[in-house]
Amino acid sequence: MVYNKAIRDKIPEIIKKSGNNCTVKQLSDTDFLVELERKLSEELKEYQESKSVEELADILEVIYRISEIRGKSKMELDAIQNKKRTERGGFEKNLFLIDTSEKS
Repeated sequence: MVYNKAIRDKIPEIIKKSGNNCTVKQLSDTDFLVELERKLSEELKEYQESKSVEELADILEVIYRISEIRGKSKMELDAIQNKKRTERGGFEKNLFLIDTSEKS
């Protein structure tokens, strides 16, 4: 079976332990970033279909690696998230914007 997709680091080991063989290639950060962005779309689609928290964990893993390749550690990304939450709020209040209008 042909996959041609980004995988987690231990997947080849898991495949071999199951009695199967696999071919993998290690990509440069630049090439892997393209594949991770595809993987992000795949994981998001899987979450939207299943609504599984497990899929959210996969999305986070992909996001953290994308951030690292783009030069920001997990801690730095979390700091950016916290700064935005402080400045603009989070999503705890379940607010839904209907429209805006200019003040008279």
